[in-house]
Amino acid sequence: MPRRVLQGTVVSDKGDKTIIVLVERRVMHPVYKKFIRQSKRYAAHDEANRFKTGDSVSIEECRPISKRKRWVVVVEGATAPAVA
Repeated sequence: MPRRVLQGTVVSDKGDKTIIVLVERRVMHPVYKKFIRQSKRYAAHDEANRFKTGDSVSIEECRPISKRKRWVVVVEGATAPAVA
């Protein structure tokens, strides 16, 4: 099964090797048929502490790294995610 890849913006880089990524998506309201924005925050693993607040990043599903981290930041130009 392929791993999901999401695009988002870093909203917090306070943790060590962890960033919080806000992913927004547009969905149609079932009754009013109007597009609304829904957002969700994901904790992602950032091995080198490279990304700062405001950066646009891609995250990919991975094995559980900790209690809340199931995503890893995909480094541009690399074939594998940035986790060993």
